[in-house]
Amino acid sequence: MLMRMLPGRRFAFLVCLSLAVPSLAYAQSPDGPLAAALATAARGPEGHHLGPIGLTGSGRRIAAIEPAAPALATQPRIVIVGGLDGSNEGARAVLDVVSWRLAADPPIRTRRNFQLAAVPCVFADRCDADTPARTPAVATASSAATFPPDKGYFDAAEQRETRYLWRWITMLGPDLVIDVRNGASLEWRANALALPKQPEAQSVAADSLAGALGAPGAAGLAGVAALQLSGPRAAVIEALRDFLQVKVLATPSPMRRALALRESRAPLGIARLLAARYPASPIMSYIPALSWSGALRLSKLTGEPQYRDRAVAQMTPFLTGEKPAIAEPFLLTSLAGHQAFFDLAEFESNAQADALARKAADFILAQKHEDIVRFATSWTDDMFMATSVLARAAKRTGDARYADAVARLLTTYVTKLQRADRVFMHAESGPHAWGRANGFAAFGLMEALTHLPESWPARPQVLDAFRRLMDGMRRQQAPDGSWHQVVDEPGTYREFTVTAMTVAAMARGMRLGWIDSSFDAVVDRGWRAVATRITEAGELVDVCSGTGAGQNATRENYPNRPAIVGADDRGGAMGLTAALEIHALRTR
Repeated sequence: MLMRMLPGRRFAFLVCLSLAVPSLAYAQSPDGPLAAALATAARGPEGHHLGPIGLTGSGRRIAAIEPAAPALATQPRIVIVGGLDGSNEGARAVLDVVSWRLAADPPIRTRRNFQLAAVPCVFADRCDADTPARTPAVATASSAATFPPDKGYFDAAEQRETRYLWRWITMLGPDLVIDVRNGASLEWRANALALPKQPEAQSVAADSLAGALGAPGAAGLAGVAALQLSGPRAAVIEALRDFLQVKVLATPSPMRRALALRESRAPLGIARLLAARYPASPIMSYIPALSWSGALRLSKLTGEPQYRDRAVAQMTPFLTGEKPAIAEPFLLTSLAGHQAFFDLAEFESNAQADALARKAADFILAQKHEDIVRFATSWTDDMFMATSVLARAAKRTGDARYADAVARLLTTYVTKLQRADRVFMHAESGPHAWGRANGFAAFGLMEALTHLPESWPARPQVLDAFRRLMDGMRRQQAPDGSWHQVVDEPGTYREFTVTAMTVAAMARGMRLGWIDSSFDAVVDRGWRAVATRITEAGELVDVCSGTGAGQNATRENYPNRPAIVGADDRGGAMGLTAALEIHALRTR
């Protein structure tokens, strides 16, 4: 076995993958002999990705190996988890089995008969090579972990590791999960779905990982067979090897089937679902505006008037003056809501909407020479908020003032905020690659390229910035196709809006010829990640709450932002935009 071939402490892998550091400025790749060996194995025929699935409360990475590609239809996916009981021995057993699985000893046909994903130690802070192995009697701190976690994604005061683990497993869609623990004697426990594979197993606690995964509606999806295996490390390793060589599952789990159904939905069907539900709060803001514009586009595309009618009904109070369209406090995020009124004017020759939107565009234009636009925050948010209105104004009026303002805004922000790795920092006051900050940058560049003509003087520079950003983002894509809350920190959670916005921008860029077909696979993986995070009721999984870039916007603040699970106007708007762009790309 690989672990027995390495000198010194055999637990170096976890230590190297979860280095304690004062901030989140981690190196991208772990170091150490075992980690290097596993990274080499991950490049083999089975195709694994070595990296974190989350962060502990102190900022350590939670190490994992996961498949780099979706499983074949006939290929079960098995997840092995260690360390939930605070036991070093359980974590070591998982590492030993993973090393055996990825080593050259088993025949290739055995390695390929299922996919393996593993988290050797969930509570990475507690898996210390210098700490004596904990026995079940003293492993009480992390034994209190209960599933499913009911709140605090991913900002829980305690045990946020369980949130990362739960989300990772349920979005992976496994066919079997095995929770490995330390114990005095070998013992199998199982949920009801796993009993056919281990009929001699005892029932597992309902609030354990295995128990919660067996619930019919686990994570809003469906259950999955899960086992809990405990015992001395040598016995656990032998039992796991025997099990994996003989008792792999042959049919997809209910959870995997549920995710596959979500993924298989047509983009236009998802667009219909989201346009019928969002926005729930029709305020003057970029968030409802994206949904209104999407609804108008959807009705025009399908000939189904109900989406347009709902959007216009929500926009009417602003058109009539019943609600003020421009009101204090004056914010670009609010003024950006007028983009939808420009679209209504474009689709229906609505003079009232056109006049209202032009008024907002004039209101955004700078009144002082030193300003680019009014109410700027110097965040990447401005790139989209101002451009979405001004670029449309330039298109409809031909007035160079609007196009000039867009040019100055985008080129200034690109110069200041686009980094050498091609992604954007949120702001100079928040110099971190927040996910949605990059989505805003992508949308701002995309809007300018969409609405301004080929003859626009700033087009070459803006197009170059767009291409560089798209290239930078594809380098940061997670194995499941999503993007992270902080795009260059793979330990942060896989966030919905940055994924939807990046997919939308790439899809439009491919359709209109701004980027080439090398982005095909990136967009396909990204869309799968978006689709699986949109429930059958149109709710969303892991939408980052609002995030400013003020003086307190340290790198640690970004991964600690709450993730919304459920109905969300912002996520619904971004998901609708992505669905429409994917449909347009596939039907061009």
